[in-house]
Amino acid sequence: MAALLLRSTTGGIRCLTTTTTISSSLGKLRRSYSTTICGENKKVQVYQSTSNDPYLNLSIEHHLLQHSHPDSYVLFLYINDPCVVIGRNQNPWLEVNLPALQEAEDIKLVRRRSGGGTVFHDHGNVNWSVICPPAVFDRDRHAEMVVRALKDLGVTTAKVNERHDIVIAGDGRGNGKDLFKVSGSAYKLTRLRSLHHGTCLLNSPRLKNIGKFLRSPGEPYIKARGVESVRSPIRNVDVDTEEFTKGIVDEFLAMYEEQFGEDVKVERVGEEVKNMGNIRKGMDELTSIPWIYGQTPQFTFSSRPTEDDPRERPALDLDVQSDFNIDFTLRHGEIQTANISGLKYEGPAMDEDLYDGMASQALAKGSDDESPVKLYEIQDWATVLKSATAGQAFKVSDSSLNSISEWLNKVFPGNHFR
Repeated sequence: MAALLLRSTTGGIRCLTTTTTISSSLGKLRRSYSTTICGENKKVQVYQSTSNDPYLNLSIEHHLLQHSHPDSYVLFLYINDPCVVIGRNQNPWLEVNLPALQEAEDIKLVRRRSGGGTVFHDHGNVNWSVICPPAVFDRDRHAEMVVRALKDLGVTTAKVNERHDIVIAGDGRGNGKDLFKVSGSAYKLTRLRSLHHGTCLLNSPRLKNIGKFLRSPGEPYIKARGVESVRSPIRNVDVDTEEFTKGIVDEFLAMYEEQFGEDVKVERVGEEVKNMGNIRKGMDELTSIPWIYGQTPQFTFSSRPTEDDPRERPALDLDVQSDFNIDFTLRHGEIQTANISGLKYEGPAMDEDLYDGMASQALAKGSDDESPVKLYEIQDWATVLKSATAGQAFKVSDSSLNSISEWLNKVFPGNHFR
């Protein structure tokens, strides 16, 4: 297989081309198949991924956004392996049940480059992405395209609501009146291009378990500055994935193919491009811990109500003083300020406030020549709390240390990424 990175002479458009050559056992028959991502001269382009890798699919999508012709209309369709996908400005510790994700083992965590809320992908979802000129961008334009495809497949009650989501009444076929969300959307706008993408719940086998992965144990204690997801009742629309995919392609081509007088074919793209230029760079970024966790906007964590976050907190069954409290402020996953009070200590009698202050200092961002403590690098909270009194004549009591670290390990588990 040969791979080429091409730059066109017009508009600086960069396209990835792969050429696969197959030879017969006799060495006489040779056939070449070529796939180009972002055809330079085509105003209408349709791509379907043959890969289920969410990091690869989002990287292909990002390449199309950045390098397709500014006047073109692009449809990209893909199905991902099981994963939880958070928005560009979201907080994984708030949006995701990380311990449940670790226990599941086969579910990945992904931070996409667009905004919006958290969604769950698996083989029962089809993801659709439309890239077009900003001048014609509209938040409902292509959601309505998906609605038309669903209605053609018998989902007659499908519609776009005021939040630009796609919802159905009852089972979508006239039975029941309760509204269920079946497709959410997210957007990314650049100077030359606009992206609208979404996922549609067709026949997800994990539907009943999705909620478990999207309920964080840290939610009662975290106040975030980023975008928080809006929870909605969901259900499958019970449509075959291939039929849905064909329906989306048909609707997209009905909108644009005749307008530009082009004969459009669906291009297949997948694993063969993962090690090429921008695609590999995009995958490396999406799979990095600093991207997944370090891009988190500023947030606060506090075990007790504060002036800024007066919500009542769940009772803590910990072996600590009755006035125990721990709070810290984080930015980009790094602890900026910290305060711990009410711990139990063992050692010479001394002002416990001094002990608490030393423990707080160990958590807080250090001096200019010290690296800040990164929340996503903490593997075990017992180790962190022990280090706070390392070399001192006193230490946090074992019972207090064990109960607090067990609780914090559930809220902020280590080994975030597999």
